[in-house]
Amino acid sequence: MPKDQTVLFHSTIFGPIHSRRLGVSLGINLMPDDGKVCSFDCLYCEAGFNAQGRGTTPLPTANEVADMLEARLRTMSEAGEPLDVITFSGNGEPTLHPAFPEIIDTTLKLRDRYYPKAKVSVLSNSTRIFNPEVAAALKRVDNNILKLDSAVEDTMRLIDRPGSKDFTVERVVEALKQFEGQAIIQTMILRGEHDGQIVDNTTPAEVDALIEAYRKIGPREVMLYSLDRSTPAEKLVKVPLEELREIAARVEKAGIKTQVN
Repeated sequence: MPKDQTVLFHSTIFGPIHSRRLGVSLGINLMPDDGKVCSFDCLYCEAGFNAQGRGTTPLPTANEVADMLEARLRTMSEAGEPLDVITFSGNGEPTLHPAFPEIIDTTLKLRDRYYPKAKVSVLSNSTRIFNPEVAAALKRVDNNILKLDSAVEDTMRLIDRPGSKDFTVERVVEALKQFEGQAIIQTMILRGEHDGQIVDNTTPAEVDALIEAYRKIGPREVMLYSLDRSTPAEKLVKVPLEELREIAARVEKAGIKTQVN
């Protein structure tokens, strides 16, 4: 697994693909189609490290996203193709797009027109939830999936490598409380090594810290998952499903609905 590995989406609208968590998913990539723009630089990101650069193409405009999405939804609908979810993901953090709230509103309208039973999901790393307009937009979607990979500061910084020193576990947990009962908290469970440092958020202390954070946040549910594809950090290890289920049982015992993928 080379450290310069990149698996990028080379279009704004991609798929549909089958998501192990969400079903038949049509993806929306709000970042460049030949580079990565993210406020995290996660060890496990299938899109590769941020060092690859942001590429040469600009962010798609809100109008371009709307036109491309409508064209794809119309074609799929006319062909009778199934669709479970429209998912904002792609080559970085979708909420970094300056027109993110506008794009969410347009997407919801197009969903209602072509696939009213489909859900709109956003996969976000939680770095922009401090922005009131972004937070309000996330509250409007069906599946507001927000990341918390560790509730231990040093571990979070090791795994997620946030670009801002101001982004801390304490601040993000406090901010996540605004979505009580609506957000889905997504946690990548993994272990291994990177640059001589042990990476492990599976220890009893780590799980205890996560459970305490989940209690404070009050999410709709927690999504636990582990590695499914190659990672740019070479020495990360997938946590077995049975162990994920054991961690999930501890979280469930604390009264928090938990899903394992």
